[in-house]
Amino acid sequence: MTLRLRLLLALVGLVAAGLLIADSATYLSLRFFLMDRVDQQLLDARSPVALALTRGEGAFQGEGGRAFSAVPPGTYGQLRDTAGVVLNTVTFQYGSTVQPVPDLPSPLPTPDDRAQNVAFTAPAASGSARYRVLVQNTEPVSGVLIVAVPLADVQQTLRRLVLVEVLVTLVVLVVLGALAWWLVRRELRPLEGMAAAAGRIAAGDLSERVAPAERQTEVGRLGLALNGMLERIELAFAERTASEERLRRFLADASHELRTPLTSIRGYAEMFHRGAGDDPEDLGLVMRRIEEEGQRMGVMVGELLLLARLDEGREPERAPVDLARLVEDAVSDARAADPGRTISIATPTELFVLGDELQLRQVVANLVGNAQRHTPAGTPIHVQAASDDRTAVLEVADEGPGLAPEVAARAFAPFYRADPARARGTGGAGLGLAIVAAIVQAHGGSVALTSAPGSGATFSVRLPLTAAPADSPPAAPPPAPEP
Repeated sequence: MTLRLRLLLALVGLVAAGLLIADSATYLSLRFFLMDRVDQQLLDARSPVALALTRGEGAFQGEGGRAFSAVPPGTYGQLRDTAGVVLNTVTFQYGSTVQPVPDLPSPLPTPDDRAQNVAFTAPAASGSARYRVLVQNTEPVSGVLIVAVPLADVQQTLRRLVLVEVLVTLVVLVVLGALAWWLVRRELRPLEGMAAAAGRIAAGDLSERVAPAERQTEVGRLGLALNGMLERIELAFAERTASEERLRRFLADASHELRTPLTSIRGYAEMFHRGAGDDPEDLGLVMRRIEEEGQRMGVMVGELLLLARLDEGREPERAPVDLARLVEDAVSDARAADPGRTISIATPTELFVLGDELQLRQVVANLVGNAQRHTPAGTPIHVQAASDDRTAVLEVADEGPGLAPEVAARAFAPFYRADPARARGTGGAGLGLAIVAAIVQAHGGSVALTSAPGSGATFSVRLPLTAAPADSPPAAPPPAPEP
C-alpha cells in the first residue's frame, strides 16, 4: 500500500469517526429532547384523560373544548383498581382512523413511595408503533391511572434525522476524500521528485541534488539533509578515486624505481657468471656495484615503508623536541659532507615543538640535502628557524636556478623529479620531499615551496610550538649568524 493511499485512508477514517461521533451525539440529544417533551405531554394529559375516563367514553372524538386540547391524537387512557382490574379505557382518535392500543406489560410497573408516577416505553398491540406510558396512582380515590402517548412523531423525526445524517456524512466523506486525494498528491509531489533524484543518484550520478532544499518546510529540511549527505558522499568518492589513482601511480613508480637497481644487480651477476670472477679487478667492480645497488634499493624500500606507515595515519610519538638543535646538527652534517659550499644558519637559543625527534630530524636533513643535491656546486644555502605566534617556522633557501611553477606544484609528490634524465646517483628516487610533507602533516604542521626560475627556492615548514620540558638544561647563548 502506497504512502498516499495510507494517508488518504487515515484522513478519511478520522473524519468518518468524527462525523459518526457528532451524528450520534446529535441523535441522542434530539431523542432526549423529544422524549422529555413527550413526558411533559403525559403529565399534561393526566387530567383530561382522567376526565374522559370518568365519563365512560371508549373513543373520544374531540368534543370538550380546551380541556382536551393538550391531549395528542392517539393518546390512550386506562383506569384500574388496586387489584389490577381494568375499570375503563379511552382513546383520543380525533378522526375516523382507528388507533392501535399499547401492549402493556404484566405485571404493570407501579410507582414507589418516593414518586407518584413512573414512565416507560411499550410497543403497540399491533404494528410497529410504540408508546410512552405513564402509570400514576389516582387521587383522591384509590386506583391506577395509565396514560399512553404514541411515539409516531418522535420515531418519524428520528428516522428523518438518521437519513439526513447518513446522506450528509456520505457527501462530506466523498467531497473530503476527493480534496484529500488532491492535497496529498500535491504535498507528496516533492517526495516523488526526491525519489526520482535518488534513483538517478543510485545509477551513479553523484552530482544530482534533490529539491526542494529549504528550511521553511519539513520536506525542504529533508532535502537540505539529503543534499548535505550527498555532498559528503560525492567528496568521499572523489577522495577515494584520487587515493586509488595515487596508489596506482605510486605502485607503478615504485615498481619502476625498484626495477632499476634490480636490473643492475642482475647485469653484474651475469658479468660474474661470464667470467668476471676470474679477473680481480672485474670481480671487485661487480661486488662493489652489486653492494651499492643493494644499498640503494634498501634505502628506497625503507623510505617506501616509512611513507606507507605515515599514510596509515599513525600518530607519531609526542615529546618536546628542540628544533633549533636539530637544525644545527643538520647544518653541521651538511658542511662536513660539502666543505666548499656556504651554508648560513640563524636559530634562536631553543625552539621546542611536540613530535618525534627522529622523524623531525629527517625532515631537516632531507630539506638541507635536497638543496645540496639540486643546486650547482658552491651555491649558497640559508637555513633559519624562528617562532611566529605559537608556530615554529623552519626555512631552507638556496640561490640556485629555481623551479618552474608546474614543477613546484608537484615537488612533494612521490617519485617526482624535475629532470627525469638526471643521474640516479645524485638525483635519488624522488621520495625525500614526499616524506617531508607526510611527516610534517602527521605532526599537525604544513610545508610550502616558494620558487621561480632564476630566483632560487625556499622551503618553509610550520609546526606548533610547545613549552620546554621542565628538566631541560639551561639554554646556552645563541650563536652568532654565520656567513
